Amino acid sequence: MRQAAAGSRPQDDVASALLSAILDMAGDLDARSLLERFVAASTGLTGARYGAINIVDANGASVEFVQSGITDSVVGLLGHPPHAWGVLGVIPDEGVLRLDDLTQHPAFRGLPPGHPPMGSFLGAAVRVRGERFGTLYLSEKEGGFGPDDEAVVLSLAAAAAVAVRNSQSYALEVRRHQWLTAAQEIATMLLEGADAEDVLERVAAAAAQVADADVAAIVLPGADDELLVEIVTPAGRSLLGADMSTEGRVRAAFDDGTGCLVADTVDSPALVGYGPSLFAPLHAHGEGMGVLVLLRRAGAAPFTEEDLHLAQSFARQAALAFVLGEAQRLRGHAAVRDERTRIARDLHDLAIQQLFAAGMQVEALRTDPSGPVSAEAAQVLEQVVGHVDAGIRQIRVIVRTLDDPGATIPLVERVVAEVELARSSLGFAPHLSVHVDGVSVDPIAGDRVVTGGIDEVVAPGRANNVVAVVREGLSNVARHARSHAVSVRLSVTTGDPGQVVVEVEDDGVGVPPARTRSSGTRNLAQRAEESGGSFALLRPASGRGALLRWSAPLD
Repeated sequence: MRQAAAGSRPQDDVASALLSAILDMAGDLDARSLLERFVAASTGLTGARYGAINIVDANGASVEFVQSGITDSVVGLLGHPPHAWGVLGVIPDEGVLRLDDLTQHPAFRGLPPGHPPMGSFLGAAVRVRGERFGTLYLSEKEGGFGPDDEAVVLSLAAAAAVAVRNSQSYALEVRRHQWLTAAQEIATMLLEGADAEDVLERVAAAAAQVADADVAAIVLPGADDELLVEIVTPAGRSLLGADMSTEGRVRAAFDDGTGCLVADTVDSPALVGYGPSLFAPLHAHGEGMGVLVLLRRAGAAPFTEEDLHLAQSFARQAALAFVLGEAQRLRGHAAVRDERTRIARDLHDLAIQQLFAAGMQVEALRTDPSGPVSAEAAQVLEQVVGHVDAGIRQIRVIVRTLDDPGATIPLVERVVAEVELARSSLGFAPHLSVHVDGVSVDPIAGDRVVTGGIDEVVAPGRANNVVAVVREGLSNVARHARSHAVSVRLSVTTGDPGQVVVEVEDDGVGVPPARTRSSGTRNLAQRAEESGGSFALLRPASGRGALLRWSAPLD
């Protein structure tokens, strides 16, 4: 067997151990575990007491540090990993830096308090795809490092570079699969008719999980071209309702479909306290629908260009799924509407006309000049005419119902139904009060729903809006408020000008202090704008919970 110099391991043993270490690294696809294997092999094969690999950002600050030899208690006292400054900053991209005593090097800046003393030193870069990925530090070998140690370290660094590249490729494929799976889930939810807000919340949650972000937020356009944070994952709850209209990156992503990365601190008042960030446009067919914002805490590893590419692809797929889902919903509504129109037309053009003709014939028999009919026959004919007239009236009611399914159901009865339906999602029964011109109307007297004359002044179209506002208001409370009591108030004022007002008040978590709007209220604002009315989400006089107030003039 070939022998090495006195005091060192036989060369055959070193070569065997080196090959074993290289094979171990090649088979490890977990990045952290791979780095630990690399450091352990480097210290074990060179005899160094201390070893570490340091991965730094563009400013030389450490973003990942794996070490061996220093106890956890000492690591805790040191506070943070070393930066690539001083002696550590002059380790070459190619080859090694070997020193008998690092404290004698001109670039040495001293060791931090509590750091173990270090003399002999060997440093080498680990290069992946032509760029420095990290830097290996070895120190405190008895007798100092030699040329054989350099050869071992360079071999390990080359093997580690290949293993790191494989690990990164594997991790990238895993992330791509996760993004694709999330996009498919979003599309499935939309095509199955899930509520849009539920889908947006799932978009944010999936993006935060796959991208390893601390917070994911979705910025949506408001009624006045403002851009507001409408959806946010729980860790970023304070961002809900934040106005991002003047944030240049958000505006560019929404208007132009231009995504971007911020490597360090976000220079936005709304995002103070966050570090690396990613802005991905929700665009479909060249039209901006919103912006997906991913945030990490200050000091965390930055997002990569690959992260941006994958997040933008996911955002585009999500936006397209929204468009397709809306198109399918509209096609379904159109098909139902067309079928209703056809039935109504057939009833009007065929059934009513035939009944009307039959009624005319019967009426003609009653007044036939050729001779009067008997009293008994006249009575029968009169009854037939009455039945024909009643049938015509009933068919006309059916026709109106087909044109507007809710038109023949009293408004208060429909509101009562919505309040009752909300019981299951809230866990308790909301309280409903109805007022007409300031006079309280008991919505339910015994088993009978009282309308209070509301249907005489509230047109069917406005009544549909009122029902939708009650439904959406109660739905928002169930999703976000965590309340124990909810009051629904319907108030109608006749005269000139007349108006209808809907209020939904809860005692839950309340309104975000930055805004008077929060998630899920954009539809309500649009309904108010389309009706010529107003919408606000306010703090109630009690100081607890939130007060949703929607109003519109009477048609």
